[in-house]
Amino acid sequence: MAALNIAFDIPEISPQPRPSGNRPIDLVHLARQTGGDKTLEAEVLALFARQARQAVAHIASLEDEGRTELAHKLAGAAKGVGAFEVARCAQAVEQTPANPAAITAFTKAVVDADSFIVGLMR
Repeated sequence: MAALNIAFDIPEISPQPRPSGNRPIDLVHLARQTGGDKTLEAEVLALFARQARQAVAHIASLEDEGRTELAHKLAGAAKGVGAFEVARCAQAVEQTPANPAAITAFTKAVVDADSFIVGLMR
């Protein structure tokens, strides 16, 4: 029993440092996902940016169930491209779809990621 208590009392360890630092998109993760193919990276990022912008445009007009579904889908896409802050915020919306603060944080994370992607595409 003591071993269980020790195992569950261990403080949460912070996540591993990301090689791309605190950028909205972890470019190292994205490169791993695409095998380093820059053309594929650009296509994937463009698709993600379009999907994320559409999510922000529609999230306020949805009921809780629709927000949960939309946030779930975008969280998966965000993890795939390395937009981990978008994924974290989308998961918060998924858990509390009526929370205006979660929706605001989600919107900010998407705008930050989208601006970063636009900068990369120049």
